Amino acid sequence: MRGILASSIGVTCAAALALPLAPPAAASARTPAPVADVATRTAETADARADARADVPGSTQSLPLRPLTHDRASGAVFGLTPRTVRTFSLLGVVWDDPSADLHGRVQVRTRAAGTGEWTDWQDVETHSTQHGADPDSPEAASGTVRGATAPLWVGESDGVEVRVLPEPDPGGHGEHGEQPGERGEPEDAGPADTGSGGGPSGGEGAGDADEVSALPAGMRLDLVDPGEAGPEESAEPAEGAEPAEPAEIPRTGVMTAAAKAASAANSALVPLGATEIPSLTAEETREELVSLRGPELTEQQQAKPYIGPRPAIVTRRGWGADESLREGSFVYTSTVKAAFVHHTASGNNYSCSQAPSLIRGFYRYHTRSLGWRDIGYNFLIDKCGRIYEGRAGGVAKPVKGAHTMGFNSKTTGIAVIGSYGSKKPSSKAVKAVARLTAWKLGLHGRNPKKKTSLTSGGGNLYAKGTKVKMKVISGHRDGFNTSCPGGKLYKKLSSVRSKAATYQGR
Repeated sequence: MRGILASSIGVTCAAALALPLAPPAAASARTPAPVADVATRTAETADARADARADVPGSTQSLPLRPLTHDRASGAVFGLTPRTVRTFSLLGVVWDDPSADLHGRVQVRTRAAGTGEWTDWQDVETHSTQHGADPDSPEAASGTVRGATAPLWVGESDGVEVRVLPEPDPGGHGEHGEQPGERGEPEDAGPADTGSGGGPSGGEGAGDADEVSALPAGMRLDLVDPGEAGPEESAEPAEGAEPAEPAEIPRTGVMTAAAKAASAANSALVPLGATEIPSLTAEETREELVSLRGPELTEQQQAKPYIGPRPAIVTRRGWGADESLREGSFVYTSTVKAAFVHHTASGNNYSCSQAPSLIRGFYRYHTRSLGWRDIGYNFLIDKCGRIYEGRAGGVAKPVKGAHTMGFNSKTTGIAVIGSYGSKKPSSKAVKAVARLTAWKLGLHGRNPKKKTSLTSGGGNLYAKGTKVKMKVISGHRDGFNTSCPGGKLYKKLSSVRSKAATYQGR
């Protein structure tokens, strides 16, 4: 979700030339560097130890970044030289102040645990703070929240090298500059006055190259091991086939109180301990709607409810959530008026059978590294079209997420796993977004082809308290100045709205 900044190319190149050359992959594999000193965060409660199954634990290694080089043009380049570390699969750079932006470029190289080969340099999405709790909300004001890049999935690795190159200070930073596509329409006020933060970051003639943006304080590299795969992580469906529903295989071990609470939040839909919520027919879904929300429905809604058939959804127990990582209580909003679509910006180099591992990685990164109360998204979808429960509290309930800063109230957040700025999302993933929104929005009587009114909780597009007309299915960029959900996925939202309305019987 980072804008490509033309003015930073020269600085980036200069900084890159100043860095020491990376060792050849073969040499690195033959002579491992010493294991770095790390701070490892692990579950500490007795419940977690009692429930310590091979498919849950995971860990986070946190490595402070050090100055590598410094010159007048590029400023201080921070990073880590090549080193051997404990096995991990997902990484991100974290810093102390959640309101601080990282105006620069983050690049990493990793060494595959299986082959010992080093990858080429990969860019990490630096603008990720727009995913998060609304300003002034209890979650944002908890004192534990930190700033961070998006997480990058690299697969099982045991070596890492990182460099953070600052960009020239243009004197005015926006998140990503203007993005194509229709934005929300303010009803009673204009976009928030972001002052120096309103323009695009970088750009032609943006400032003196000698003036370099200060990097945020306390930068460190977090390396996440999501834990071992559970038995119900099924293989990818054949080309053209529907995504397979996860097998109903009971997990071993006694459920903790937190695991029971997360599972019980879906008790109106499935038995306690279920690893998946099965799909329903259109008629079964309409009957369930009446049983779930009957007293709240109008006579017309009861006579002819517009709701899509409930799709199959992998529960938190299904993807192996360690419930000791999240806050104990659930937070709800009053209703769901709109759905915001995101991409995770974590890269596309994953198989669908690995998706539960990615979600466990996102969950640990959001809670342990960023300090959030739980994973931020309400739902996630992999490229095979499989749908997963996100933030705990019940898939049929209006759980308040941390996905679209300023618009987390009365909305739900759906993230397609991957990066879709230049790569098209799969047709299966797009269809799954339509099926999920047709059901979830239908629970609250929302028409996917219409607009609704939302009130901003504060952000870089709309000031706190501003009423905004939003499409009932919107992209993240419609509520915040960001490139999310990527241009290629954003272009698919028009067809998502039409398909969702058709699924609802409209």
